[in-house]
Amino acid sequence: MIEAKIEVINKLGLHARAAAKLVGVANQFSSNILLDKAGKTANAKSIMTVMMLGAAKGTILDVSAEGKDEQAAIDAIKTIFNNYFDEGE
Repeated sequence: MIEAKIEVINKLGLHARAAAKLVGVANQFSSNILLDKAGKTANAKSIMTVMMLGAAKGTILDVSAEGKDEQAAIDAIKTIFNNYFDEGE
């Protein structure tokens, strides 16, 4: 299992479009990927659970991945967050 802390840096937070992009990336991997916000856990492959986190800008998420492609999954998720979900800010 690999874990990482990722900050939500886009101004709208993890809103519907960003959550959909995150879920799309997560579903490219066979590993189980979880997001945790202050003890509230979401399956990164489920848009409903990701949206229920209510992660606004500045939120620090604990991301964990477990499986044969866990490192690639974490790297891809870090990239999408760092690229502001391709929204520009």
